[in-house]
Amino acid sequence: MAHTELADDAAALRRIFLALGLAQPDEDVRAVALTGGVSSGIYRVDLASGRYCVKQALPRLKVAKHWEVPVERVFSEIAWLRAAAAIVPGRVPAVLGEDAATQSFVMPFLGDEYRNWKSELLAGRIDVSLARFVGDVLGRIHASTADDAELAVRFANDAHFHALRLEPYLLECAREHPALAATLLALVERTASTRRVLVHGDVSPKNVLAGPHGPVLLDAECAWFGDPAFDVAFCLNHFLLKAAHLPAHGRALMNAFHGFAHAYFAHVHWESPATLQERIATLLPALALARIDGKSPVEYLSRPQRDAVRSHSIALLQQSPTSLETVAVRWALEFAA
Repeated sequence: MAHTELADDAAALRRIFLALGLAQPDEDVRAVALTGGVSSGIYRVDLASGRYCVKQALPRLKVAKHWEVPVERVFSEIAWLRAAAAIVPGRVPAVLGEDAATQSFVMPFLGDEYRNWKSELLAGRIDVSLARFVGDVLGRIHASTADDAELAVRFANDAHFHALRLEPYLLECAREHPALAATLLALVERTASTRRVLVHGDVSPKNVLAGPHGPVLLDAECAWFGDPAFDVAFCLNHFLLKAAHLPAHGRALMNAFHGFAHAYFAHVHWESPATLQERIATLLPALALARIDGKSPVEYLSRPQRDAVRSHSIALLQQSPTSLETVAVRWALEFAA
C-alpha cells in the first residue's frame, strides 16, 4: 500500500483527532510541518482543546544516501515511550493516541519553554548539569529494564535496529573503510548479540528537550532490547563531535562527557561496570567515524574538522581503547586543549 504523508491527507488527520476526542466535529484540523527530523513526518496541530504533535514514520529517510526502513518501527517507539514513562515520569512525552492505518501517534506539543539540547550545545551553551540529568535518566531506564524477559520478547526488534543503526552507521563505515572492516564487523556482531536492557537507540542531543523541570527524551523509534553500550556511546559521541566543532568550548564539552557518564554508571548493576565501559569505549570511535562516513553524517563540521575527526577516530579504533578515560584524554589533547 502506498505511503501517504499526513500533511497531504486532511481526512486521515481529522479522523485521528475526532477519534481521540481532541477535535470538535465542526473544527478545522490542519497540520503544520515541523523541521529537523529525517526519519519521520512531524506536525503541529492547534485545536481548541490544545496544541499537539503528530509523528508519522517515513519509509525512506531524508538523507543523501539511499536508506529505507520499515514504518512499523513507530509502534516500537510508542511502546518504548509508555515503558519509559512508568520508570521516569515526566522525562518522556505522553502518548495521547495512535493510529495504525497511518503509522502515526499523537503527543502534547512541547512549546517555547523547551529548548533543543543540540541547538544549545552548538550555540556554546554547555550545561553540564543537564548532561548529568540525561545520564541519570538513561541509567534509570536501563537499570529498571535489565534482563527483563518480558521486555526482551516485546522489543525483539533486531531487524529494525539493524536497518536503522548497525547497517547505516557501522556497516556503511566498513564499506567506506575496507582496512577497518574486520574491526567494525566485530563491533556489529558484538552489539547485535548483546541483549541486556531496553535501548532507546537514538540518545542524541537533537532528541532531548531541556524543559523547565528537566530534560525530555524524544524519538525512540530505534527501540530495541539490546546492548546498553550503544545508547551510552551514541550520546557521548556527540560531546566528542561538538568538541571538534567548538574547540573554544572543548573543556566544557568534555566535562559534560564525564558528567553524563558518571551519572549513568551510578545505576549500573546488571553487569560489571568495567565490562560495560570497555564496550562503550570501543564503540565510541566507530560511531564518531560513522558520523563522518556513514549514511547520516553530521552537518555542522567543516571539511578540516571532518578530516580531523576521521583521522583521530581511525587511530582510536586501531588502538582498541578499554576505558572512557582513554578516549576522553586522547580526544581532549586534540580538540579541547
